Amino acid sequence: MDSFLGYLAVEKGLAKNTIESYGRDLRKYEEFLKGRGLASPADAGRPDIRELPMHLHGLGLSGTSSARAIVTVRGLHRFMLREGLAKKDPTELLESPWRGRKLPKALSAKDVEALIKAPSGRTHEEVRDRAMLEVLYAAGLRVSELVTLKPSDVDFQVGFLRAFGKGSKGRLVPLGEAALTALRAYMEGARQPMLNGRTAPAMFVTRRGGGMTRQGFWKLIKKYARLAGITKPISPHVLRHSFATHLLENGADLRSVQMMLGHADIGTTQIYTHIETSTMKRLHQKNHPRG
Repeated sequence: MDSFLGYLAVEKGLAKNTIESYGRDLRKYEEFLKGRGLASPADAGRPDIRELPMHLHGLGLSGTSSARAIVTVRGLHRFMLREGLAKKDPTELLESPWRGRKLPKALSAKDVEALIKAPSGRTHEEVRDRAMLEVLYAAGLRVSELVTLKPSDVDFQVGFLRAFGKGSKGRLVPLGEAALTALRAYMEGARQPMLNGRTAPAMFVTRRGGGMTRQGFWKLIKKYARLAGITKPISPHVLRHSFATHLLENGADLRSVQMMLGHADIGTTQIYTHIETSTMKRLHQKNHPRG
């Protein structure tokens, strides 16, 4: 199992958080094997593997978590077969649980505007928070990409930033004028006073001189949502969904949105297809003579 995780990290270049998720799945699988008196994954047969989905369900895992765990176990056995660590792959006929279609949650453009304007800008922290919200929405970043941004990742002259997503893969994403203006205000007027003579590699810093954490920003976005009067569930990922939703609603093509989101597979981006369809239907009803 350790060799498999090492392979995913080194050969596949998967992100640290993804590797940790795989590790948790493998620990569950290890417990499952022990419960059946099996010392190693190599000892598992098809009858054992057929019981795995029921075991995961009994742990209270959601369909999505169970499906990911099964993908992990299948990957482990394929790896073992390829490396000569096992003579068979007992997961060949194993099917993943149906995960359903989880549609993205998005804020309205009006709610996004209210959220971004919630930091008043009276303190250095609020100037920073306004810039973080603007950049998150303007570029559709993951929160991990936002908090690991460095000043050198932004080209103010061309209006682009370089984001490093899953597997440390870089991509260029354009920034709008509103985000660039907020970012300049933070970089020129708030970042250095907050550092107070110290240096930090991260673009977005705290009074302690370190970079903003994912957990810290999560709390901030919830605070500003309350101030903005937003009652819908809110998280940094909701702004990423809102970014993609609003682009598609205003005519962007799916391939361009895929590139900006940093999805390796366009199938991941196709979850937004329902947005294109509903937009087309609304335009047809509004503009067609027989609509």
